[in-house]
Amino acid sequence: EVLRRIVQEVNTAPDVPSALGLLVRRVRDAMGTEVCSVYLLDEQASPGGAWLHGWDSLRLFSPATWSSIPGWPMPASASTYPTRAEVIDYLSRYEERYQLPVLRPVHVDAVERDGDYLRVRAGERHWRARAVVSATGTWSNPYIPDYPGRAEFAGVQLHSAHYSDPAPFTGQRVMIVGGGNSGAQILAEVSKVAETRWITPEPPLFLADDVDGRVLFERATERWKAQQEGRTVEQPIGGLGDVVMVE
Repeated sequence: EVLRRIVQEVNTAPDVPSALGLLVRRVRDAMGTEVCSVYLLDEQASPGGAWLHGWDSLRLFSPATWSSIPGWPMPASASTYPTRAEVIDYLSRYEERYQLPVLRPVHVDAVERDGDYLRVRAGERHWRARAVVSATGTWSNPYIPDYPGRAEFAGVQLHSAHYSDPAPFTGQRVMIVGGGNSGAQILAEVSKVAETRWITPEPPLFLADDVDGRVLFERATERWKAQQEGRTVEQPIGGLGDVVMVE
């Protein structure tokens, strides 16, 4: 029951992989270190997760007050929405503040059943655990769909996971594929230096100016609570996959 409540808190945090630190701390406090040893295996060489690889101008789409991991508020940003550098700094300080047991860099190759345990393999090293929580995200395995003529395309083909800034595209013709926030943010800055065309499966939905990540998280939390209580809620159109207008 204790673990169930903790996981509910983690699932509603803005940054799920980093929020695992909360889970580590709460489980150890609730069950005792003698009966519950926990480790976080991180492939990155330093704290920050996927934010280490985001483009230079990337920022959160919710204010710092609504982007905190439970336990310690994110410091106020100089602007409305925290920058990539500010998020990385917060995650680094959060990890240091709570002395989270992180092992890095560790690339997990496989998780296998080993009797009543799970065996986590990483090269020559391995760990046996009763439970494994995977919070790897998708950043390290970007997907570029296949399409006719892809092999013959002689230009640059880049996934947002490998995009850093618009300078390399200055004066070029650039097609940006994807109607989510990543595509919209990249389009906004690349269009200033290049001729652009935006391709999306459906017409993109731009949320109202007063709707940011804070509002979307509130809606998502309300939907989750309603599902747990067996009721339905009426909410405006729009969700986490739609375009949030940030400065």
